[in-house]
Amino acid sequence: MRFVAIRTHKALRSVSVDGVPDQQARGRSLVSVVVPLLDEEETLAELYEQLREALEPTAYDWEVVYVDDGSTDGSYRELVRLHSTFTNVRVVQLRRNFGKAAALRAGFDVAAGSIVVTIDADLQDDPLEIPSLLEKLDDGYDVVSGWKRDRRDPFVRRLVSRIYNSATGLVTGVRLHDMNCGLKAYRAEVLENVQLYGERHRFVPVLANHAGYRVTELAVNHRPRLNGRSRFGIERYLRAPFDLLTIVFMGRYRYRPLHLFGAVGFGLGLAGLAILLYLSAIKVGGAAIGGRPLLLLGSLLVVVGIQLFSLGLVGELLTSHHEEQAPRDTARAHVRDVLR
Repeated sequence: MRFVAIRTHKALRSVSVDGVPDQQARGRSLVSVVVPLLDEEETLAELYEQLREALEPTAYDWEVVYVDDGSTDGSYRELVRLHSTFTNVRVVQLRRNFGKAAALRAGFDVAAGSIVVTIDADLQDDPLEIPSLLEKLDDGYDVVSGWKRDRRDPFVRRLVSRIYNSATGLVTGVRLHDMNCGLKAYRAEVLENVQLYGERHRFVPVLANHAGYRVTELAVNHRPRLNGRSRFGIERYLRAPFDLLTIVFMGRYRYRPLHLFGAVGFGLGLAGLAILLYLSAIKVGGAAIGGRPLLLLGSLLVVVGIQLFSLGLVGELLTSHHEEQAPRDTARAHVRDVLR
């Protein structure tokens, strides 16, 4: 049975070509495994077999959604073969390489399951860990992130990852050992309420936590890379601090920009005012202040403080306008449960 290629989650979960109710309607939950990939031709069939070995014994029906993020080898040809062989294989081909966040978003749009699992295609993540992630979701969590406790990567990658995860936990309050592990499990509603673009896929646990979802982690097996090559480059070191700053700002101050800009502006303006009052006092005492750099500093702090405070007010106006124009359904994303 094949599902109609409708892009909305709700339609995919309830519609089939022949009109027969889908897996969830028959009482079994559907797990969608989303696999973003780039030039991984050699591992795709083996990954499917390992996924089948891991998921067939469970109480879930399952599908796998491969997302070809602009591969230049024979990956898409292999995906077409898998799709024609297995009825639970979905394939999404992007027009070019748009990056992992875009690939994941495209896969989430096609995924039909009430639970979505992400896993990389290079076989370093072990599919046999997926049932453990699903059990953790059953404990009441909304996001379960894998933790590669014994990571099989070069020392430099492990060191940078440790620094990155520590810094992320410090500034966001979401303390996970391995924020960027490719093996994660989500309830589908989380992904419907978290927007992915740029490099935000690295921070989905943080974004989910900011939205009020329950996030945890689970130690998983990590295997050495046997095929392909790592795409971990120096540019990732350079982008990470800016990505983290964006996530922190959007998470804490998206709906209250005046709390940030107003506080900083008020502090700078107060410091500048104190300097000017001091200079005024000594001017009354007969001292010359016209040539003092402190006069310029005090004036600059007052002006910058007023500008930042004004920027915060403008941000509040824009936020208020956006929320007033947004559909009422968006408020439901903040509600976990209702007892009637």
